[in-house]
Amino acid sequence: MKLLPEQRERLQAFLEDARSRLAVKLEAADGAAKIQFKPWTRPEGGGGTMAVLRGAVVEKAGVNISSVSGPEYPAMEGEHRGKPFTAAGLSTIAHMMNPHAPIAHMNVRMLEVGDSFWIGGGADLTPFIEYEDDTREFHAAMAEACKSWAPDCHPRFRAWCDEYFYIPHRQSRRGVGGIFFDYLEGDFDRCLGFMKALTDAYTDVYPRILERRKAMLWTEVEKEGQLYWRGRYAEFNLAWDRGTRFGLMTGGNTEAIFVSLPPTVKW
Repeated sequence: MKLLPEQRERLQAFLEDARSRLAVKLEAADGAAKIQFKPWTRPEGGGGTMAVLRGAVVEKAGVNISSVSGPEYPAMEGEHRGKPFTAAGLSTIAHMMNPHAPIAHMNVRMLEVGDSFWIGGGADLTPFIEYEDDTREFHAAMAEACKSWAPDCHPRFRAWCDEYFYIPHRQSRRGVGGIFFDYLEGDFDRCLGFMKALTDAYTDVYPRILERRKAMLWTEVEKEGQLYWRGRYAEFNLAWDRGTRFGLMTGGNTEAIFVSLPPTVKW
């Protein structure tokens, strides 16, 4: 079933509201820097807004929303290949100056292809220095959000995340995990409700973790280690991430796509 115009408007309003609420939290975590907004348009259809924060505490964070469309869905195979599509979503990533504060990522998206639609997304935590209470609190927040979709889906989505964020050439996972899901179909209100539950949970839990870690003292050895650890994050996003490939294949904004990459990194 295709989305109704009213449903597309509700989706867009949700994405803008979620972006705004998370932007406020990230600005508060930094304490001084302000997010810079940069709208963009796509000649083939659609566009979005790139929002980037660069500060002394939040070294680099992006909170992007986009809605792109085209005559042919860029799938390599499957029943949806070559059909008209629209993809709308929010993606956020934060790299902190302090090596004790974890990288975190979250995205939600709704795709309409031909006469069907589905949602995908997830959230994960990537600390260089792991703290068990941070990991436990993050997973608890994700488990609570998953109840919006189904009471028993969290273990499956958590395992899916571990599988998705595995780096084959490093033979390791990218971080401590979270949740990942794709191709979830249902009525519009259920799908939008799960997207909202995830963005609400992330907007609540990640800033709380940052408050515990952003002012901790660190050594130059720890900072150097963080920069090398970020290399794995960059490697995954460039070599394996579906969202990066989809954005490039659909002619998205290159600057916005690569906002997920760390500001400084070493190999």
